[in-house]
Amino acid sequence: MDVEQLCRDHGAGEVVIARDLAEIDDRQVAKQFDAAIVDLMLGGTSTLDFASALRAAGVPFVFASGYSDADEIKASFPGVRLVGKPYSGEDLVQAVATACGLGSAD
Repeated sequence: MDVEQLCRDHGAGEVVIARDLAEIDDRQVAKQFDAAIVDLMLGGTSTLDFASALRAAGVPFVFASGYSDADEIKASFPGVRLVGKPYSGEDLVQAVATACGLGSAD
């Protein structure tokens, strides 16, 4: 599934794909992103600090990952949805819409 195209098909104007955390300035997340889909591991590195920066900046986000310990994520990021891989495009879109206040929580 092409997440970039999925986002564009559902109204995203600009989509940024980061394959490594070094591509993202954590201090500027509020200016860089309106919403985010975060994999728990990016380039072999945990993205939990990045997710914390998103939360601190008030940027809505969801996790989309094959990571299996959902309890750890729920404890550290209450209210942030973890969409498990493999996921359908509709599941991902609904999760992002809900995070942005545009849909209802499951």
